[in-house]
This record gives sequence, structure tokens and C-alpha cells, in this order.
Amino acid sequence: MQSRPSPVPFPAASAFPKALSWVLVACLGAGLGIVALRPGQAIPAEDTPMEAVAVVPATVTALGALEPEGETLGIAVPSSAQGSRVEQLKVAQGDSVEAGQVLAVLDSYEVRRAAAVRAEQDLRVAEAQLAQVEAGAKNGAIIAQQAEIQRLNADQQARIASQEALVNRLVAEENNAAVELGRYSKLYDEGAISALERDSRQLTLEAAQQNRQQAAAELVRLQSTESPQLLAAQATLAQIAEVRPVDVALAQATVDRAQAGLQQALVDLNQTVVRSPRSGVVLDILAQAGERVDAGGNLLELGQLTQMAVRTEVYESDLQRVAVGQPVQVSSAALPQVLQGQVVRLGWKVQPQSIITTDPSATIDARVVEVQVALDEPSSAIAQRFTNLQVTVEIDTQ
Repeated sequence: MQSRPSPVPFPAASAFPKALSWVLVACLGAGLGIVALRPGQAIPAEDTPMEAVAVVPATVTALGALEPEGETLGIAVPSSAQGSRVEQLKVAQGDSVEAGQVLAVLDSYEVRRAAAVRAEQDLRVAEAQLAQVEAGAKNGAIIAQQAEIQRLNADQQARIASQEALVNRLVAEENNAAVELGRYSKLYDEGAISALERDSRQLTLEAAQQNRQQAAAELVRLQSTESPQLLAAQATLAQIAEVRPVDVALAQATVDRAQAGLQQALVDLNQTVVRSPRSGVVLDILAQAGERVDAGGNLLELGQLTQMAVRTEVYESDLQRVAVGQPVQVSSAALPQVLQGQVVRLGWKVQPQSIITTDPSATIDARVVEVQVALDEPSSAIAQRFTNLQVTVEIDTQ
């Protein structure tokens, strides 16, 4: 017969309690060690101390706004024309303009243009009067006055000749009277005539002598003096031919005053025309034709879109990590792609944040520093139609 194997013997009942005791002691010790450690405290390894290492982000993220380089320029009407009405608007939104180009004409243009034309005419009249004074009298006037003097001279010579003839005739009469007196005196001595007849001839001789003396005296006066008419004519000729410095100075002062009036009229006229102070693109029209522009109001907004920039507001705590020349990426849901640029200028003052995000959990009273970012040429071309767009700016600080 085949015998069955002997069964394996079981340990004695006293051995189980002892082994279980050792297991419980080991578990209890481990539990007490775990409880002794603080929550979150790592178990220190023996002979290998650990040091904490701070992780510095590779970028600085901030909010910004797209704008033309040099900022947007508000074009206002001249101060003297404030309150005027826009008569003509010469540009439209999106038009490119050059420096000095006419943007608008105000309603007072025609009135001031007429004043400028009148001032120009006044200047021409004053200049003509100055030329007339400097040139003296007209040649025709001088020639006519000279002819008048010649006529008066001829009259004077004719009077002298007539007086000389009279004197000669009176001398002859005197001589004849003397001969008659001599003949009658002889007849009286012979007793042929009475004393009365002799005395009559004596009186005739004396009268002839007086007439001759008076005519001779008048002849001397005519020969030694000129007639008042001739003297007046000569004075008139000297007056019209003379160019007096005082007359020239007065005419020149009139010209200067007319020139000043013209300059003032042109300045007033220029105040009615709004011109572009620089080249750029019309971003917005703020007043249409027929509307009035009050004090402090702008007519339109102008920007230079060939070079676009981003006005970025960097938190003051991040400024020390930002430097000129660092590359920048600009993004927005409205942009077709991420724009590229670089930091070109850091602000000099800390100021309150002005570009606010729509996130309600974001800080809205933070202190920031403006950092100017210039976009490259391809990015500027894309950003031209997005002036004032709020964007997210990521500055690579590595």
C-alpha cells in the first residue's frame, strides 16, 4: 500500500501574537514620524542641502495703443477766426496731405480777400505818388512855364523899347520948344511980339522938359527892375522843377504805411485759410462744411502713418528689465498678424495708468511708465488703419 505524505506542521499558537506585536510597533513609529513633519515640508536628505532658485520671466507684457509716430495732431482754426463757419472743406478722411496744403476755407475769406485787394491798390497809389515827387514836375509843365517866362521877358523888352521911343520923342519936342523959345525971344527983343507970346513959348519948353524927364525916369525903372508877373513866373518854374527832400520823405512815409496795411490785410486773409503744418494722413474730420468751430475745438486730426508706433504702459516694477533696442511683438484680435518692432524710448516719469483692460480683475490704478515702441516697415503698413487700437505688447528682455 502506498502511504500518504505527512502534513506540514503549523506554528504554535504562541508565535502569532509575538510577530504581530513587532509589526504594530513598526507602523506606529512610522506614523509618529509623519505627523511630526509640518504640512508641505520636504523630508531633508542627509548630507545634500537644497537652495531656492528664483525664475525670471523672459518677457515683459504690457498694454499699449497704436498711434502714428509723433502722436496724432489736432488741427484747430486760428485763434482770431474762432467761431467762424467752415465755408469749404478741401480734404476727406484718409487723404494724404503735404505741409502747407489748404485743408479748409472759412466764411470770412471773401471779406478779407477784398480788404487785401484794397490794401494792394492803396500801396500802388502811394508808390506812384512817390515816383511823381521824385521825378518832379512833368516836362510839359516845365516847358509851358518856361514859355510863359519868355513871353513876359518879351513884353518887358517891348515896354522898354516903347519907353525909349517916348523919351526920344519928348527930347525932340523939348528941343523944338527950345528953338521956338529962342526965336520968340528975338522977336520980343525987336518988339514984334508981346511978352505974353514969349512967355507962352517958355512954358511950352518947360513942359516938354518935364515930360522928357518923367519918360526918362520910367525908362530907367523898366531897365533896372523886372515886372512882378515875370518874377512870379520864374518862382513858379523853380517850384515845379524842385524836388524837396521833405516832399520825398512824406511820400515815402505814405508808401511805408500802405505796405504795413497790405501786410496786415494778408495776415488777416491767411487767418481764414487752414493749412496743414506737416505732411500726413487725415485720420478724422471733426467739423463739416457749414459748421462753426468754437474756441478750443479742432477741425480735423492729422497723423503721419508712414511710421507707426505703440505707446506702451509698462508697470514701474518691470521698467528695470526694459531697455532701448529690445525686440517687441504686438498683438490684438483685430490685427491680421502679430506686429514686430523694438523699444526706441523710455519715459522719464511715473504716472497713473491710462490704457485700461476690460478684465474686471485687473488693476486700474497701477503706476506705469510710457515706453515708445517703433514698428518695422511691414508692420507699420499693416497698422496704418488701426490708430488708437488697444494692443498687447510683449517685450523680449533676454
